[in-house]
Amino acid sequence: MTAKKKPKVYITRKLPDAVETRMRELFDAELNIDDAPRSVPELVAAVRTADVLVPTVTDRIDAALIDQAGPQMKLIASFSNGTDHIDVEAAARRGITVTNTPNVLTEDTADMTMALILAVPRRLGEGARVLTDNPGEWAGWSPTWMLGRRIHGKRIGIVGMGRIGTAVARRAKAFGLSIHYHNRKRVNPAVEDELEATYWESLDQMLARVDIVSVNCPSTPATFHLISARRLALLQPTAYLVNTARGDVVDEAALIKALREGRIAGAGLDVFENEPAVNPKLVKLANDGKVVLLPHMSSATIEGRIDMGDKVIINIRAFIDGHRPPNRVLPGR
Repeated sequence: MTAKKKPKVYITRKLPDAVETRMRELFDAELNIDDAPRSVPELVAAVRTADVLVPTVTDRIDAALIDQAGPQMKLIASFSNGTDHIDVEAAARRGITVTNTPNVLTEDTADMTMALILAVPRRLGEGARVLTDNPGEWAGWSPTWMLGRRIHGKRIGIVGMGRIGTAVARRAKAFGLSIHYHNRKRVNPAVEDELEATYWESLDQMLARVDIVSVNCPSTPATFHLISARRLALLQPTAYLVNTARGDVVDEAALIKALREGRIAGAGLDVFENEPAVNPKLVKLANDGKVVLLPHMSSATIEGRIDMGDKVIINIRAFIDGHRPPNRVLPGR
């Protein structure tokens, strides 16, 4: 009996060794050992010859690229939770299925969100730099030095109460924060009761009343600059904003202006509007202690990345076996 030919799978970035090893066992997998981002010509060559493309959020899989795919290309199995880097509609027109890796990064992202919620009001970035930037110059404890803000008893407003937003709310409640949220629809009453959460149908009204804003909604055309200059102006001058979702949900220029003018107290950002570029004005604000900046690492755990790889493999195997992949992404979702 002739062995079944392995599908040709093109992987755009370096993945954890355990995932790559399994990929090589199951598929004719082309790896990216040095992890250099693939160029557009390289991606074009890949979609013309591979059966399956495995991109990440750093790859732009737009209609122009998809239209150059060969007839054998039938699956884009993205190593990501979000799919805003893929033109899902263009893929559907070409009969190409798109999958993602949802629900494996919830706890990791919520952990980092909570870390930023603590780091910004308590000035952790500034405190750490005191000991590293000028070693030996710390004069010791003082009753009025490096004073931050207590978070216990404050109100947090969660923008986007999906899995990650709910996980953030659970952590925030444990720290004594009062939970407020805005979502397209109310969450299950049992979850609301558990979290003692207050639902705001109006995002504007919620923003004006909370002390900390946590952005946890996906990037979609409807959420582009959802936190706009007008909405930033609604925040109290003692309020903090934390974003671990997507950079374009917040109007970055308007946020910088609000921070520089002291109209809000601070911000914690793990994502940026023009990644991987970071606005130099944000860097200066970070040096001035107004912002804590992280390089898009909220989901960066070994366990999380391996779980993502397992989902990619399951989606590919289901598809090539003639079944509907469990994490198929439909146009318009």
